[in-house]
Amino acid sequence: MHKDRLALLFVDDQPVLSSLQFALTLQGFMPEDGDAEGASVWAASCLIIDQRYGPGGLNFLQELRVAGIGVPAILLVTNPTERLRRCAASRGAVVIEKPLLGDELAETLHIILDHSKAA
Repeated sequence: MHKDRLALLFVDDQPVLSSLQFALTLQGFMPEDGDAEGASVWAASCLIIDQRYGPGGLNFLQELRVAGIGVPAILLVTNPTERLRRCAASRGAVVIEKPLLGDELAETLHIILDHSKAA
């Protein structure tokens, strides 16, 4: 279980955000809306960012990296190009392709959180 590990979600689409929060909570994670009052990227164990978020998820992640936020990240993308995959990897993000099918997001979160816990 990862109830003590905060995963911040940066998703502009409210129904998608709610659905992700519900599904991840059922799978033992502690997902929160990254835009919620009081949410802090400094307290997060992982970031989940939709590519459609704000000015673009990859741009948002770059802003966070420049600000010194180094926690692992997952970028949710529809039809990612190879260039986008490389850019995401260079910023320390794992790309997961949308639509989300099966347990890929939860499995990736387990891997990321278990790895960062061991580090």
